[in-house]
Amino acid sequence: MKDEGSGNRLGGYLRARRELVSPAQAGLPPGGNRRVPGLRREEVALLAGISPDYYLRLERGRDRNPSPQVLESLARVLQLDDVERTYLLGLASARPRTPRRKRPEHVPARVHELLAHLQIPAFVEGRAFDVLASNPMAVALSPRLRPGENRLRSLLLDPEEQAFHRDWTAATADFVAALRTTIGDDTDNPRFVELVGELALSSQRFRTLWARHDVRNLDGGTITVHHPVVGELRLHRDKLAIGDVILVVYYPDKGSDSDEKLRLLSALAPTESAGTSPDGTADSRRPKTP
Repeated sequence: MKDEGSGNRLGGYLRARRELVSPAQAGLPPGGNRRVPGLRREEVALLAGISPDYYLRLERGRDRNPSPQVLESLARVLQLDDVERTYLLGLASARPRTPRRKRPEHVPARVHELLAHLQIPAFVEGRAFDVLASNPMAVALSPRLRPGENRLRSLLLDPEEQAFHRDWTAATADFVAALRTTIGDDTDNPRFVELVGELALSSQRFRTLWARHDVRNLDGGTITVHHPVVGELRLHRDKLAIGDVILVVYYPDKGSDSDEKLRLLSALAPTESAGTSPDGTADSRRPKTP
């Protein structure tokens, strides 16, 4: 994460978001001979009510302590939503951190018991989308939901996972934006560094999305997937934080066509639930390439 580690994450974010706002969106005439996508620096400064020189200092990291009023003005000009605005304010308020020793992500024993009792696809993921534990229904839904897999890596690099999602383009955009939100100022986390580095080398789609600096929360929602055996499934997704990990469940509307298909899918579920390492912690190392 070179851009994050350079100490100018605020400037990088402002620059990326500036390039995504067209003059028409900002209420400006398009003009001719524009050399940059989106807005020029001086246009952002004008619309935000600050001097062009001051805005240039912000983008280049020469001033990292803008006032909340300036940030609010920039958020308005850059048309940030609530999540993006909060992220921008956090970048400006971030302070140098003392590196902390990272503890392995741990799945409590009671959560394993819960997974075993659930009759719908359910799994536990870590902050970097590593699958830490899952039940048989989750594995029947997708083999990429076994412990040791990484959901973002599978989504970007596994052709079967790409075919699984009806709207793969939207799914990848959501996941990459959610990863950037999760990372926040934890840019020295070895797992984040490893994952971002690997995907930056192996996926053009990831490089494109990462350069946008999108941030988004990936919470509840409804997805449509295509299972190779039972066909299309429309499933709701809910997430529950349990300590440092997240319990994710997928379920259909009761009595729906997807409900019937999920019942058929239960016959394909493995007889034993997937687990973690003997000490109860998940192996969050990068899964080996099949």
